[in-house]
Amino acid sequence: MSFLEFALIGFAIGIITTAPVGPVNIMAIQHAAQQGFRQGLYVGLGAVVGDAIYAAAAIFGVSAVTRFVEGQFDLIKAAGAILLIVFGLKIMNTHPHLERENGGGIKGLWKEATAAFFMVLTNPGVVLAYIAIIGGLGQWRPQPGDHSGALAMVLGVALGAASWWAVLSAVVTRFSAKIDDHWLDRANHIAGYILIAFGLVIAADLAFDLFG
Repeated sequence: MSFLEFALIGFAIGIITTAPVGPVNIMAIQHAAQQGFRQGLYVGLGAVVGDAIYAAAAIFGVSAVTRFVEGQFDLIKAAGAILLIVFGLKIMNTHPHLERENGGGIKGLWKEATAAFFMVLTNPGVVLAYIAIIGGLGQWRPQPGDHSGALAMVLGVALGAASWWAVLSAVVTRFSAKIDDHWLDRANHIAGYILIAFGLVIAADLAFDLFG
């Protein structure tokens, strides 16, 4: 696969793993609704750094591990499919709450961006999600030793995550008066369905490999 193809796959992964509504999304929504597009994006970019770190750990780590566990691809796929489906169900049953508060200045935004970074970095579910998705890609992930492909996928993940924050901030800024807890619930349901669908696709691919 080419550098661009790996980057596009990473781009999709970045969006899928960033979209579920959680503390960072709520923080970005609050800032975008209260202070405008740039503030929401600024907060989200703090999370992108954490996402890129975990994506790199998963992508390069999976590539290294496969040198020793090439015979375990089916097990990795099965675990990835199960984790994605469970994670999707959990997201669908989470009910986030949006509190409107007065926004802060530049120092406050730095603090919020740093907080977003550490929220991602200290969330074990994030790295598990990356391992589950990337581990289940099979032939669509960089092979051991393909550092260029691995780097392309990491860059794609970062760009996909950043694009999500840009779109989210733009939408919230445009419709700030209409954002409420019901809207967040609907967003969670959509994200949950996407994760479950991804898990089912991996499971179907595994079934085809085993029984096709």
